Amino acid sequence: MPRVELYTDGAAKGNPGPGGYGAILRHGSNEKELSGGFYHTTNNRMELLAVIVGLEALKVPGCEVTVVSDSKYVVDAFLKNWIGGWKRRGWAKVKNPDLWKRLLRAMEPHQVQFTWIKGHNDHPENERCDRLAVAASLAPTEQDFGYAPDDGKLGL
Repeated sequence: MPRVELYTDGAAKGNPGPGGYGAILRHGSNEKELSGGFYHTTNNRMELLAVIVGLEALKVPGCEVTVVSDSKYVVDAFLKNWIGGWKRRGWAKVKNPDLWKRLLRAMEPHQVQFTWIKGHNDHPENERCDRLAVAASLAPTEQDFGYAPDDGKLGL
């Protein structure tokens, strides 16, 4: 079973505003950087998308993936099993359900663990992911069709 490290970060200027994600996939000495920018989104959506895109980029099913993120939002959803409660309640009043569901689908073929690290604390890969996310947010090329302002109806 291949062991993969996935480092991730997200950024948004204005929150909501232009945003981006950055991810680094590492398997042994092989690395791949991933990033993308969106015209109007939130930081939390970009944090989620960094993990999703990284997992979706894996070509071989059955990887042991360690996700390293500075997002308590993402990491605690799994370490504190918020995700289980959200699923049981049918995603009622959950922000970003489109991305949480996509993340669960991306995780299915793999064994995934989440590790939290403090952001902006001289962690080399986290700093690289931050630079990728910020650069992508400054030159957005995509529309985040799943993002909708919180109108009190959707819980977004």
